[in-house]
Amino acid sequence: MRPSTKSKDLGTILLLPLAWLYAAVLAVRNWLYDHGWKKSAPGWVPLIGVGNLRVGGTGKTPHVAWVVEELLRQGQRPAILSRGYGRQTQGPRLAAPTDSAATVGDEPWQYYQQFADLGVPVAVAENRQLGLDLLHQYHPELTTVVLDDAYQHRRVRPALNILLTELARPFYHDHVLPAGRLRETRAGAARADVVIVTKCPPDLSPEEQAQVTAQVRRYARPEVPVLFSAYDYAAPRPLTAVAVAASPPQAGQSALLLTGIAQPGPLREHFLAAGFQLAAEVVFPDHHAFSPADLAAVRARWQAGQPIFTTEKDATRLLAPALADALAGLPVYTIPVRVALLGTGAAQLRQLLPGPGAARPVIL
Repeated sequence: MRPSTKSKDLGTILLLPLAWLYAAVLAVRNWLYDHGWKKSAPGWVPLIGVGNLRVGGTGKTPHVAWVVEELLRQGQRPAILSRGYGRQTQGPRLAAPTDSAATVGDEPWQYYQQFADLGVPVAVAENRQLGLDLLHQYHPELTTVVLDDAYQHRRVRPALNILLTELARPFYHDHVLPAGRLRETRAGAARADVVIVTKCPPDLSPEEQAQVTAQVRRYARPEVPVLFSAYDYAAPRPLTAVAVAASPPQAGQSALLLTGIAQPGPLREHFLAAGFQLAAEVVFPDHHAFSPADLAAVRARWQAGQPIFTTEKDATRLLAPALADALAGLPVYTIPVRVALLGTGAAQLRQLLPGPGAARPVIL
């Protein structure tokens, strides 16, 4: 049974004193950075930060990919630097063909698989400054580094700070941990150079956009652009040998959805809208390390002939060598997801991207 809204509101109220204490500590930390008492380095090339105020689920991965693809189109030499959340290694590390989701993290490994052939280095480091030093040592030809999920990592200072917030769970309606899901107070939005409201319906009306923009501007600087993006799902791609040999999934089929991400809802809604019948849904926590027992549980709920849909992020962990036997015989398909910026959003964001050696961008 799901908790009632009333009980959830009571829980939030009871946790507010802890949230205020946590917010006060973060406010002092941010004040020290804002006034120069704690140092923040700009980077040896322009840095582009893509992050959020909320824990998980705002769509960072496809937005990082959009930025990297645009930098490549502009003739730049970008790299991606991430913390590498959930990896079994420590310290600065450059992703290589011998790595996996276990050694660099699922999102960095997804980036590596997507961009390695295009010459985009992917590095992970808890301390982003050490990660930048590593990239400088091995890739001095770089022109830009995209920081994945480094909005609160203030030891480095991006030339462009992109703040993401989900339309269904905007930061301006949330509270700081543990009363809510914010990593810092809503005032942190003032550091953003552009705010992107994610996971919007493609037909979000101008009136609705104006209402959201007004809420964002209560915390962001008034000159900062507020853009809107929607998910753009591609056709299912076979992940396993059985899926490669089978006919492509068709609308009307019964299917199973397997996810280990923060917000599986939009993917579920996509498949229902596409006409698939979801006979079962197996949901694990974000960044879940799948085990043979997990796949045995999936197999128990799967019926022969049903395609199994998952995300590209989950696929990085499902292809671990230890899962090969448990995965054998299952027709698993990944669903590539990209972002589409609504209206003139793409053109506005392109203008803000710093070029090689650029200073902090001027926002018009």
